[in-house]
Amino acid sequence: MYNWIDALADLQTRGEPCVLVTIIEELGSTPRNTGSKMVISATQTFDTIGGGHLEYKAMQIGREMLASGRQDTHLERFSLGASLGQCCGGVTVLLFEPMGQVQAQIAVFGAGHVGRALVPLLASLPCRVRWIDSREAEFPDQIPHGVRKIVTEEPLDEVDDLPAGSYCIVMTHNHQLDLELTAAILKRNDFAYFGLIGSKTKRVKFEHRLRDRGFDSTVLQRMRCPMGIGEVKGKLPVEIAISIAGEIIATYNANFGQHTASAGSSIAKLLPASRRSQALN
Repeated sequence: MYNWIDALADLQTRGEPCVLVTIIEELGSTPRNTGSKMVISATQTFDTIGGGHLEYKAMQIGREMLASGRQDTHLERFSLGASLGQCCGGVTVLLFEPMGQVQAQIAVFGAGHVGRALVPLLASLPCRVRWIDSREAEFPDQIPHGVRKIVTEEPLDEVDDLPAGSYCIVMTHNHQLDLELTAAILKRNDFAYFGLIGSKTKRVKFEHRLRDRGFDSTVLQRMRCPMGIGEVKGKLPVEIAISIAGEIIATYNANFGQHTASAGSSIAKLLPASRRSQALN
């Protein structure tokens, strides 16, 4: 059986999400000491925090977090008495930390210069990428891990297969194809982010044509064009790619860190009264 650290490394190498569970506080008689850890994946567990019903409940919580895609950490206090089916009589506080969760499902339409600079950046993030183009020769020989290359004569058909909440990036070699992809993505209107490469002039032209097709201003406002962080200047493919990747990160991390301000008080509330003053000092 793997110990927790080997299991965590193996799962992260394979890109499989998991939850790391740590005993962060103990009081009285408990099956394992503070610092004991276990790793929970969708189908397996590695190492132990003491077995019994405590571990069973931890597995339930961990797999619920995996199924829901939950990204934030979670604290829970357990009294090891009759209600939990254990007779230790002590108290344990567990910290649940999601690891390797995918932050964004991204579809990149276009394997041109900017696409070839952007996709490796996205692949280095906690993302899964579909890279779509009709031109096989435009793709590099080595496709980054976590990227699915899709060569198709009908890139437009791929829009229907995207999961809801996808991040969509359109940067093809064909102006008309960009327009058709834009219309298909906006028609679905269930994306988390949609960026279209181009200038303000291109946006004006596209908005005019899309209004003629019946799209209203509310939907059109969801389109990022020009896309990317405005403060990142430059016209080199890698500069544009960094700007776009930064905007992607800013989008999926919009609420990053908001829970940390109350973390200390949350831990204190879970501890027995005799330990709260120590946690707050």
